[in-house]
Amino acid sequence: MKEISHRSRPAKQDRLDLRDRGKHAGKKEMKSSSPRPSRQSSFLIADIPIYGDVILAPMAGFADVPMRAIARRFGSAINYTEFVAAEDILTRNKRKLKLFDFKGEAERPMVFQIFSNSAETLLAAAQKIAHRHPDIIDINMGCSTRRVSGRGAGVGMMKRPLEVAKTFELLTKNLPMPITGKIRLGWDGAENYLEIGRIMQESGAAMLAIHPRTKEQKYGGKARWEAIAELKQQLTIPVIGNGDIQQPADIDKMLAYTGCDAVMIGRAAIGNPWLLARRDRAAVTQQELFDLILLHVREMVAYHGERGILLFRKHLKRYLGGGMVSAEIQTALLTTSTLAQFETLLMSVAPFPQI
Repeated sequence: MKEISHRSRPAKQDRLDLRDRGKHAGKKEMKSSSPRPSRQSSFLIADIPIYGDVILAPMAGFADVPMRAIARRFGSAINYTEFVAAEDILTRNKRKLKLFDFKGEAERPMVFQIFSNSAETLLAAAQKIAHRHPDIIDINMGCSTRRVSGRGAGVGMMKRPLEVAKTFELLTKNLPMPITGKIRLGWDGAENYLEIGRIMQESGAAMLAIHPRTKEQKYGGKARWEAIAELKQQLTIPVIGNGDIQQPADIDKMLAYTGCDAVMIGRAAIGNPWLLARRDRAAVTQQELFDLILLHVREMVAYHGERGILLFRKHLKRYLGGGMVSAEIQTALLTTSTLAQFETLLMSVAPFPQI
C-alpha cells in the first residue's frame, strides 16, 4: 500500500476489472483465490460495468484500504468505503475524510458511502468529496445503530419517504456520478421497502442494495430473501441482496431464489475472504491461511503505520477462530505491539493445525 491517489474516473471503454492485481507484501506472492475476471460485465450501474456478482459490504471499522484490497483479490466486484457522516465531511474531520482514501484505478469501481438525516446536507457533503472522483456515491439508509438511526439517518430515513425522494432528486440532478442506496425492510413490522425502492428508482437512483431485516431486528432472526425477490420483480434498476450468507452455497441460493444482480457479504467475510470466491473455508490449506494473515497484517502496517497491529486484532480473532491455535498463542499474538514481534511469533507456530 504505497500510494493513495484520487485519479479521475476512466472513460467507459477503459474501465477494467483489476481485482487480480494485488501483490504479496513479502517476497513470495500469495496464490489468489479469486476467479479470472470475465470480459463481459454481470450488470451495469448506470453506465458502469460491474464484473462479478459478489461484493464486500461497507462495514464500519472493517472496510478500510487493506481489507478492500484483500476482498478484491478474492473477487469482490465493487469496493465500498466505510460510511461517513455528511456532517463530518462538512466540518472537515481529517480522521473521517481519510476513510475516502483509495488506491486509484486498482479499486474501481469505487463507492463512497455517506449518511445524514437531511437531503441538503447529503448534497453539500457529496459535492465536497466529488473532487476525489468516486465512481458512485451511496446513501446509507440501513444502519440500525441508535447513534445513527436515532437521529433520523441510516434506516431512520426510511421513516420519511419524502426526504428519501428529495435526497435522490437533489443528488442525481447536481452530481456527475450515479447515486445508489442501501436500505432495510423498514423501521419495524410496518415494512415499507417496496415504497422506498419505487421512490428511489423514480427519483433517479441507479441501484439499490437491501438487507432484508427491519431496524428492530438488527441482525436477529432470519433475513427475508423473498423481499429481495419482490424488489427485483418490481424495479428495473439493479438490486443487490444482503443477509445470511454464511457459506459458498448460500451465494448461488440467493441469486437463484431472488433473481438479484449480485450478493453482498458482510460479517461472514471477516476472517474468511475465501467466501467471496465461493470457496469453502474447510478447503483452505494451512499455508494459504498463514500467507493471508501475513499479507493482511503487513498491509495494515503499511497503510496505518504501527497502529495497524492494533487494528488488525479484530481480523486476527476471526482468522484464528475455532481453535486454530492455543489460547496462549492467540493471546500472545493479540498483544504484540510491532510487526516484527508479530511475524516472529506467527512463524514460530507454523504450520497451523489442520483446519
